[in-house]
This record gives sequence, C-alpha cells and structure tokens, in this order.
Amino acid sequence: MSALIEMKNNRLMVPDNPEIPYLQGDGIGPEIWQAAQPVLDAAVKRAYQGQREIDWLPLLAGERAHELVDEWLPQQTIMELKRHLVAIKGPMTTPVGTGHRSINVALRQTLDLYACWRPIRYFAGVPSPVKYPERVCIDLFRENTEDIYAGIEAPADSNAAQSLKKWLQETNQLQRVRFPDTAAFGIKPISKEGSQRLIQAAVDYALKNHRHYLTLVHKGNIMKETEGGFKKWGYQLIEKKYAKQTLTMPRLEKIKKEQGEAVAQQVRQQAQAQGMLIVNDIICDNFFQQALLFPEHFDVVATMNLNGDYLSDALAAQVGGLGIAPGSNINFQTGCAIFEATHGTAPQLAGKNCANPTSQILSGAMMLEYLGWGKAAEMIRKAVAQAIAMQKATPDLVPAAAALSTSQYGQLLVKLINS
Repeated sequence: MSALIEMKNNRLMVPDNPEIPYLQGDGIGPEIWQAAQPVLDAAVKRAYQGQREIDWLPLLAGERAHELVDEWLPQQTIMELKRHLVAIKGPMTTPVGTGHRSINVALRQTLDLYACWRPIRYFAGVPSPVKYPERVCIDLFRENTEDIYAGIEAPADSNAAQSLKKWLQETNQLQRVRFPDTAAFGIKPISKEGSQRLIQAAVDYALKNHRHYLTLVHKGNIMKETEGGFKKWGYQLIEKKYAKQTLTMPRLEKIKKEQGEAVAQQVRQQAQAQGMLIVNDIICDNFFQQALLFPEHFDVVATMNLNGDYLSDALAAQVGGLGIAPGSNINFQTGCAIFEATHGTAPQLAGKNCANPTSQILSGAMMLEYLGWGKAAEMIRKAVAQAIAMQKATPDLVPAAAALSTSQYGQLLVKLINS
C-alpha cells in the first residue's frame, strides 16, 4: 500500500512505496512520459529487488486541464502537489493572452520552489557544437522566485508607468530613462533572503558532493544594488556559516593585500589540499565566454533568475541540447520538489513517436536520487550512456539509419537496465 513522502526534522522521509504525482504535459509530453515511466519503474525494481515501488498519481495541468475543467492549473492539482511534496512533470504549454504567464512559473511561485537545479553533463556520442563537450560538468543553481519571475511590469502609457515616472522624477532618476514618454517599466526585486537561501542550497550541494569550486554569477558591476547585492549577500552567508569549509576570494584578496601574494598562494594551495570549497564570483557576460573556452574551471554555479535562464540553456547546448538536459525545482526547506523535462512541448512532433524522452528520463533519475534511491538513479544514467554509445537513440541524437522511435528507445533502456 502506498504512502506519502513527508518532511520531518529537515529530512525527507520516503516510504518504500511512495505515491508520487505526475503531470504528463502537453504536446510531446504524453509520449515521452509513456517512454519514461517504464524506465523509472524498471530501475527501482531491479535496484531494490521489488522491495520498493512507486505508485504513480496522475494530475491535471495544461491543455488537458483546460479542456476538462476550464483551468490551466487547477487548485486541486496544487493541493495534491503540496500534500505529496515530490512530483515529476512534462513540458507545459504557456497560454497566450489569458491565465498564467506560464504554468511552470505559477508552480514555482505557488510552491515556493526557489532553487532550479540543473546538472549539465555530457554523454559520449551525443552531437555537440563545441570541440570538447566532455569538459562540461557543471551544476547550475538558479534562483526561481525573484528577479523577472516576479512579473512586475507597467505598460507604456499606463497609470502605473506614470506613477513610476513621477517617482523617478522626484528621486532625480528620470534622466536615466532615454525615452520616458514611451517607456514601459519592469521591476527587478532581488532580496537578501532569496539570494542567501539559493546560495546556501548551492554550497550544501557542493560540499556534500565534494565539488571544488562554487562561482557566483552576476552583473553587479552595473546593477550594484540588485545583482551586486546577490554577490555581497552570498559572501556574507558563506563567511558566517561555512568559514571553516570554504575559502572565498574576498578573504584571499585580503590575505594577499596584508601578507603578500606568496602567502595568499600558499593559503589557496593548503585549502585545495584540505578539500575546502573555493568560492569566487564572475560577471555574467564573462562567464558566458569562460564557460565556452574553459568549462572545466567551473563546478557549481549560483545565479539569479534571468542569468540562470540563459546560462542553463547555453550550457545544455554545449553537451547536446535541452533534449538530454534534466531539471528540478526544489524548496530544500519544505522538501517540496518538481522534476521536469527542460524543453518545450514541440507540438510539431506530437503523435509521431519520434521525440527524445531523455530529459524526462534523466529528470526522473534526479528525482530518485533526491528520494535517496541513488542506486536506481545510477542504473538509469548508465543505461542512457550505453544506448547513446551504441548509437541507439532517437533521431536528434544519432544518425537516421540507427534511429529509434520514442517508444523503442524507452524499451531499449528498460532492457539495458535489466541486463
């Protein structure tokens, strides 16, 4: 009999037979879920000899929900997600001109899923636009509730825009707006609390997984109070809570200034030898360049919402695209988490049995690892690597002559897991 996952004493309590909701999604969503579910079930069964099993609970959202109950994101779905804590979803259509700006944004905001965690890894054999995709091994933590996700905008010529212009004039800032009479405005909130809880999640992950570097990515040279605040508050948190486990660049710069470069270099070498986490920061445009030229210089990255949106997709492109990029949205304080395929609904491929389900499958592996079922998760990743190395996958990953359908690819992964 299935039971609910619970959060007790800051720890996720997972029964052997948890009930886990799934939202299959729109467009290619149903097809990739039909391929992914048997893979997840096979890995759990094989890893734990049938002693563990997931009871899947279907929930409504997206186009199907709109057709049946005239809501894009029913309140009942939200209630069940809160009750079950952990869920998995496919890609969702963003309604145009009505309803939520985005179902994904609505879920993240409503459930306060403040950390978007995307591990970017390369599987040998996947086509890539860069020479050395195997050098990319980066975990990106993107703040998921502030910045542009706040959605605070004032259309040009609106009363709200007029009020903002009046305030800017009163504070002697209106001259900074090049064309104030036709300008629309957006407000970019970045808070200390929001920044620090995201950065704490990134630090905790880096320490737990023995990663060497944590990089705070920002545009604080221009936006000094918002993105600059993210950097400042991040260093403050780390110095206060993780001083014995980390070496930050501000601390190293202070040593260099007071004791000389030789001493600073020695301190850095000692920190690395002791397995301490080195924490630095970089301007976001420079990070784009460095991630292309020297991706091996980065392990874990923490950044704000808009930067993270660009960077996660760009990094995914280096290892083959969003079709193989898993993702998650997590509140590490409440335990609530949704794992998801990171790509779009691809309606042009719907019903053709040719879509790539790897992102959904690897997101499922992330979910299993989050539950503490790491053995099953590793079986899935190994099977994906084997299939791609064999050049047996969907058309976007392998030559046409070797390509499998969505369902055939899923069946192959189940076979590899059971072999």
